[in-house]
Amino acid sequence: MSGGAKSGFGAYPRLLRQPGALTLGLCGVLGRFPIAMRSLGCLMLVAAVSGSLGGAGVVAAAMLIAQGLASPVLGRWADRVGQRRVLLSTCVVHAVALSSLIAAIQLGAPLPLLLVAAVATGCASVSFTSFMRARWAALVEQGSLRTAYALESVLDETIFLLGPLLVTVLATAVHPAAGLVACVAFTTVGSIAVALHQRSEPVVVAPEAGGGKRAISVPGVRVLMVAYAGMGFLLGAVDVTMVAFAREQGSPGFGGVLLSLTAVGSLAAGAVYGAVNWRQPQERLLVATTGLLCLGAVPLAFAGSGLAMAVFAVLAGVAIAPGLIAGSTVLEALAPKGSLSEGFSWLSSAGATGIALGTAVGGRLADSGGFAVAAWAAVGGGAVAVALSVLGQPALRGREPHAVGAVGAVEPDAVELDRAAREQ
Repeated sequence: MSGGAKSGFGAYPRLLRQPGALTLGLCGVLGRFPIAMRSLGCLMLVAAVSGSLGGAGVVAAAMLIAQGLASPVLGRWADRVGQRRVLLSTCVVHAVALSSLIAAIQLGAPLPLLLVAAVATGCASVSFTSFMRARWAALVEQGSLRTAYALESVLDETIFLLGPLLVTVLATAVHPAAGLVACVAFTTVGSIAVALHQRSEPVVVAPEAGGGKRAISVPGVRVLMVAYAGMGFLLGAVDVTMVAFAREQGSPGFGGVLLSLTAVGSLAAGAVYGAVNWRQPQERLLVATTGLLCLGAVPLAFAGSGLAMAVFAVLAGVAIAPGLIAGSTVLEALAPKGSLSEGFSWLSSAGATGIALGTAVGGRLADSGGFAVAAWAAVGGGAVAVALSVLGQPALRGREPHAVGAVGAVEPDAVELDRAAREQ
C-alpha cells in the first residue's frame, strides 16, 4: 500500500479540483437520491391509501424487478447512442410513469393497473450509479479513478442514510405522496444536469473502431457479476440478521440503528480505501476485500447483547465499500471499449438480485432458527464472492486495452509505468 503523491485524504480535494469534477459529483447526488427513496415511498403511499402492506410490497417489488431487468439494456443503449440521449429520454418516461403510478394509487386503481405503472417506472429508471462510474472513467486520469470510485461509494452510503429519512419525513409530515413526488423531481433534475455535463460524456465507439462488443461477453465481467451477487446476498442476509436480532431483543426499532451503523462502517472504510495509493493489483484487492466482508459477518452470529451487535454491525460494514470500489476498478479495466455503462449496469443488477435473494432466504431462516442462522447465511454469500474472486483470477487479469478517448482509461502497461514513475 502506500505512498505516492496521490495518496492520503488530500486525494479527494485534488480529485474535485479537476475541471468538471465537482459539478459532476453534485449533479450525481441529485439523480442518485431516488435510489434510496423510490421503493420506500411506494410502500408508504400504497399502505397509506389502501391499508395493505401486502399489496404495497407487490407493487414495490414489481418496480425493483423491472429496474433490475431493464438496467443492463439501458446501459447497452447508452453505450451505443450516448448517455445524454438515454438520460433525457428516460427521465421524461420516468416522470410520466411515476406520476401515473402516484395518481393511480391515489384514485384507488386496481392492483393490475398499479403493477403496469410500477413496471413502466422501473423500466425507465437507469442505474444512475453505473452511469456515474462510467462518466468518472471518461473524466479523470487513471491515477484518480480509484479515488473517484471511492467518492461514489461514500456518496452512495450517505444517500442510503439520508434518503429513507427524507422520504419518511415527506410522507408523514407533508403528504403520503410527497416522497414519490420528490423522486420525480430529483430524477428529472439530476438526469438533465448530468446529461448536459459534456466534459464527462463517455465517447461512443463505433463498431468499426473496436466498439460494439458487449461487456457481458467478457469472462471476467461474468465472474464479477457472480461475485457481486454473492456480496449482495451477504448484504441482504445481514440486513435481515440486524432486524431479527432487534426483534428477538424486544426492541424492533433498534434494527434501524444497527443498519445505520453498518452503513457508517462502510462509509468510513470506503473513504480510507480511496485515500490509499494501493500497489497491489485490483483483482487481488478484490480477493482481500471480499474475504474481509465474509469474515466480518461471522461475529454477527455470536452477538449476545445490543452493544456487542452494535460493534459487530460496524465491523460487518467495513469491507462493503472497499469491495465495491475494487470491483468497479477491475470492471473498468476489463470492459471492452465503449461498454462501461452496460458493464456497470450488469454489476448493479447482479448485486440487486443477490440482495433480494439474501433478504428472502435470510428472512425464512431467521423465522425458523433465529438471527444467528441468518448471519451464517450471510457468511455463505460472502464465501461465494471470495471463491469467485480467487478462482476467477485468470479471467479478472485478462484485461483488454482501451482507447483513451473511449472511457478515459489507458493500457495496463502504461498504468504500471506511470505507477513506477510516481514511486521513484
